[in-house]
Amino acid sequence: MGARKRLTAEKRKEAKKTQYFAKLRGCPSSPRKMRYVVDMIRGMEVNRALGVLRFSKKAASENVEQLLRSAIANWEAKNDRKAEDGELYVSRVFVDEGVTMKRMRPAPQGRGYRIRKRSNHVTLFVDTKTND
Repeated sequence: MGARKRLTAEKRKEAKKTQYFAKLRGCPSSPRKMRYVVDMIRGMEVNRALGVLRFSKKAASENVEQLLRSAIANWEAKNDRKAEDGELYVSRVFVDEGVTMKRMRPAPQGRGYRIRKRSNHVTLFVDTKTND
């Protein structure tokens, strides 16, 4: 590894120490459906976001709720204390497309219809209100 590459890698590693996030990779739902849920909680205070996800009818909200709880736990582990009410909020959250499994479904007259089983990756960042 070159010196320049090592220096940028070290800078990136230092920057990650001050960020609090969780990732969900390979979630078996389409990115479009997941983005509907993620858009509901973007920028929201953490306890309110948990309430919204708990009572949402979308199936993807269960996965996002678990991810949000993981991000909160990561914040608590890095800061060695419990999060207080109203302290944390969802600063950034985004959904990327994952691998797509391609399958065939039998169709009339010997043909086959393509089925694309999509997956996604969700990354959720939490931050304190005082870090604005």
